[in-house]
Amino acid sequence: MSGTGFSRRGWLLFAAMCLLWGVPYLLISVVVESFSPAAMVAGRTLIAAVLLFPFALRSGALKAAWKHWPWVLAFGLVEMAGPFFLLGHAEQSLPSGLTGLLVATVPLFAALIALGGGDRSVLRPARLIGLLVGFVGVGVVVAGPGLTGGKVDLLAAGEVLLVAVLYATAPFIVARKLGHVPSLGTITLAMLFIGILYLPIAVLTQHTVPTVPSIAALIALGVVCTAIAFLAFFALIKEVGPVRAPLFTYVNPVIAIILGAIVLAEPLTVGLLIGFPLVIIGCWFAGTGGRLRPRAVDEAAVELTAEPVPPASPERRDSPASPER
Repeated sequence: MSGTGFSRRGWLLFAAMCLLWGVPYLLISVVVESFSPAAMVAGRTLIAAVLLFPFALRSGALKAAWKHWPWVLAFGLVEMAGPFFLLGHAEQSLPSGLTGLLVATVPLFAALIALGGGDRSVLRPARLIGLLVGFVGVGVVVAGPGLTGGKVDLLAAGEVLLVAVLYATAPFIVARKLGHVPSLGTITLAMLFIGILYLPIAVLTQHTVPTVPSIAALIALGVVCTAIAFLAFFALIKEVGPVRAPLFTYVNPVIAIILGAIVLAEPLTVGLLIGFPLVIIGCWFAGTGGRLRPRAVDEAAVELTAEPVPPASPERRDSPASPER
């Protein structure tokens, strides 16, 4: 990525992530109709791991990732084990569109994490106002009438907000601890860890025979929204950095809400229509300060708050037409 903004590859990855992680909320809602949340996590991660395993093994990426297995496990716990289960449990009572909107608060929490790490740029007026507006929007959606037309399940909403905190943390683990590890190996090993961890829990909690729609949704969730999506996610982090990478979450709720309304007939209410723009606008200002391109000093400040990220690979180029790494 050059000083002119996202590279062409960056924009393509950004668009892919908008779609790949905007669809899962609909699929999760279908999966948990007949799968337990733990069974969904085990199935989703193991399907993806089995799909990627031969490629990771043959390329040597799995061996490289194993050398750093504690951080790979940490990434898996933060990015997969907690969020996948919490989302599955929350969507047993929350509409998929509302879930997608609440997850869109990831940039708000990413800004707070950066502040805790010493990034003083978060204290700029525009970003502080963004934090305030974003959380007010969340309050309107959660405390007021949600997509269901009634009160929102506060426990389920809290679970989704915790997911947002975990999702905001994961890119920093990747960039600062696993940036030099082949992404294919990290993803595959993390999914194996989490799938094996959840497998016995899945067996104990799955009490019904899954329906065909749920099975189909689980397969799509594992192949498209997990295996393929995580490869794109790691590429996006390397291309644009851990600060800008979560910005695709601004678009995810739009896709989630539209799909929920069209496919699942989830109603659009006043509470959602008021809170939605507040959340998106607040996240934008909190994450970027209202600029289309964060200044280089913003990301430099974040880099100084943690251990140095390993240097870019030799093929890195500064030209906008070339990938960053």
